[in-house]
Amino acid sequence: MSDIPATPYRLLWECAELVSVANLTRRDAEEFFPIVKSAQVRTHTKVYPLEQANQALDDLRAGRLSGAAVLVP
Repeated sequence: MSDIPATPYRLLWECAELVSVANLTRRDAEEFFPIVKSAQVRTHTKVYPLEQANQALDDLRAGRLSGAAVLVP
């Protein structure tokens, strides 16, 4: 794997959370997801069309989200 490139802090302005995605193998997932299921992990997401990205940011800033906002094309 290569190093993560530097990111100017100005690009993260008003970002509430920066989340990374871990690299994993298919076998990792096959072992992990049964554990998640048995632990009864529940995720909470709210999907926004990309055109409503500003609304997603407003909801995030105002504390109207519980979980993660997901933008979809």
